[in-house]
Amino acid sequence: MGGSIAEHLIEQVAGRHNEIPENTAGTVRLDLHDGGTTEHWYLTIDHQDVRVARSAGEADMVVHVDRDVFERIATGSPRLVSALLRNDITVQGDVRLLMTLRRLFPGPPEARHAREAERSAGTPPAPGAEAR
Repeated sequence: MGGSIAEHLIEQVAGRHNEIPENTAGTVRLDLHDGGTTEHWYLTIDHQDVRVARSAGEADMVVHVDRDVFERIATGSPRLVSALLRNDITVQGDVRLLMTLRRLFPGPPEARHAREAERSAGTPPAPGAEAR
């Protein structure tokens, strides 16, 4: 990952995110394990605004992950949910916030939304696709 985890969280995650539903609010603590040490990051999600701080305080959801795995997640490979399914990360607390957290991290660099890929390929949308 280019830059440090701190730079990524502060520059890419902190701030306003219109892709987060407006009624979403909660706190997430990221526990990044590296050998015998743990680095704690605290995200406060409040109606599309995300604040980032260094804290080991109580949170609605706590994510435990090795630092190197988090660095890969932060660049989009693997995706957050894929890492959870492979037990590369563990989550405690309000798991609904995981779906919000995944919106804060990019997909793989070459990833595109399916509708965008169809449009650029000139493929007409499937029947009823535009009604969704």
